[in-house]
Amino acid sequence: MRESDALDKNPHVSRAALESIHSQAYGWALSRCDFNNAAAEDLMQQAYVELLSGSARFDNKSSLKTFVFSVVQNLARSRYRRIASRLRMAKQYQQQASVEMDCVAEPDRDPNIWNVVQELPARQRDIIELVFCRELTVEQAARVMGVSTGTGRVHYDRAKKALRSKLQSEWDLANEVR
Repeated sequence: MRESDALDKNPHVSRAALESIHSQAYGWALSRCDFNNAAAEDLMQQAYVELLSGSARFDNKSSLKTFVFSVVQNLARSRYRRIASRLRMAKQYQQQASVEMDCVAEPDRDPNIWNVVQELPARQRDIIELVFCRELTVEQAARVMGVSTGTGRVHYDRAKKALRSKLQSEWDLANEVR
């Protein structure tokens, strides 16, 4: 292996060696993605990024081919694990939404409260709806919203404080009129 042919972050891997096993690795990626060309291309690109960035480090304990195939396999597993998790979460959310339509009727019961909720910033409004109407935990709601649990808790706390303040103001005004 020529020194100039080695990858900067993975000195035991050469570009020529990667090129020589590319078609076989791509075939492996295809089989991991149910022969979906676009998904296999994405998977191979992600594998090369891992190799070029040094996130996946080859240490000569196996053949390069075995190593690259295992990188592709691990990336495919994590990719489909994430997809399966999102599908399970979406399915659970759909089931809860279809079974428990109580929240949809809530604005009719007390439009004042619903109007106050609608005035909240989008993320605060979303977390209030997910927690109170859809009966998710703050952690589950944060996952649905695509934010960390800590960020979800912050939005939840701020939303409750804003609601308490606005509803207290409206209650005080209503009592003054009487």
